Amino acid sequence: MIPADIIRKVRAIEIRTRRVVNEVLSGEYHSVFKGRGMEFSEVREYSPGDEIRTIDWNVTARCGRPFVKVFKEERELTLMLVVDASGSNDFGTQGRMKGETAVELCALLAFSAIQNNDKVGLIIFTSEVEKYIPPKKGRNHVLRVIRELLYFRPVKRGTDVGGALAYLNRTIKKKAVVCLVSDFFDAKDFRSPLRVAARKHDLIAVSVTDPREETFPATGLTELQDAESGETLLVDASHVYFRTLMSERAETRRRQRNTLFRSAGVENVQVTTEKDYVEPLMRFFRSRGRRR
Repeated sequence: MIPADIIRKVRAIEIRTRRVVNEVLSGEYHSVFKGRGMEFSEVREYSPGDEIRTIDWNVTARCGRPFVKVFKEERELTLMLVVDASGSNDFGTQGRMKGETAVELCALLAFSAIQNNDKVGLIIFTSEVEKYIPPKKGRNHVLRVIRELLYFRPVKRGTDVGGALAYLNRTIKKKAVVCLVSDFFDAKDFRSPLRVAARKHDLIAVSVTDPREETFPATGLTELQDAESGETLLVDASHVYFRTLMSERAETRRRQRNTLFRSAGVENVQVTTEKDYVEPLMRFFRSRGRRR
């Protein structure tokens, strides 16, 4: 049985995200994520101005007057949500955890997908892939995806982005829109599977961060714990050197991550627990729409 509080959370997320989808995001999603091509729909009589290349010569010969082929966009897409559930996502200092931000953002994308009659699938990973839900259509399926994201309790605490992408590349054979949602706290090199996934799919990386990962308050002697390894460290957070070092390391991480995404041809959406995640998504859609 699913706990009542999880059901309430799922319904609350559905209400909140559906409003944004209906009012803001659905049209943007449709215009940015195109179908796989054009498929034949029907034939009709030629009208002045029609492309000569579209004339159906067989029908024209049979009927004795020109007919043209009519094509429509092959719209159906698959949206794969590849979501990091490692220990570092159980962190947040702005009223919500990074993991909670990721769930709501995924719900927004999933409802946008089904509004456009697309399939939605889910991969949840830590240091290994822990959950796979094959792509399907429909509201009930999306509610299941959101429920899994809320209710899921990972076995592992670490992060293996490369392993998750390798699993995606093996499992999803046809081209899909893939949203890789993570804080990318991964010491391992995942360049190769990232590049393979970017060639095979329409891959978008969504980086989820918290302000305290970049600027640390002067709290004096503070015990820090690594959320993934469990290691603890006592630091003097009031010391300028410590806070400067934390900021520099965060900046280096962000710069290296952005360089990696650019080199692989992967677009990156950056969201934070501090601000609304809808605006960064809208900026991404508008920017991509202008380039098409």
